[in-house]
Amino acid sequence: MKDFLIELTHSPGGLAEITNALSFAGVNIKSLAAMSFGGQALLRLIPDDADAARSAFRDKHIRFEEHEVTTVLLENKAGALTGVAARLAEAGLNLEAIYVVGLADDLIELAIAADNIKKAKKVLADIVS
Repeated sequence: MKDFLIELTHSPGGLAEITNALSFAGVNIKSLAAMSFGGQALLRLIPDDADAARSAFRDKHIRFEEHEVTTVLLENKAGALTGVAARLAEAGLNLEAIYVVGLADDLIELAIAADNIKKAKKVLADIVS
């Protein structure tokens, strides 16, 4: 699974430009996070089709960074994320992003981007979904 990081100017229409490019390419967004600070904004998203999203962004000259993510399936209860965060911290890994990509009954599926995804996968191997 891949996530895309896009830096935007914090102005009206920025998100619409991105979602329009994906829409025309037939790409659905599985998960999304965005925030602004000052005159800038950051958008991170996980598309259902990374190849099509990459092509759509390139066709529209939208600059992006692409990262691999790993997924974990946890009980949806207080403290579950603490265990994941602690493991990553103990391994010296920095989190880049965490997304909710699925909820079912008492389970939550998270996608995690870290500064060393291979090491993160190894550290979380017993809970990778």
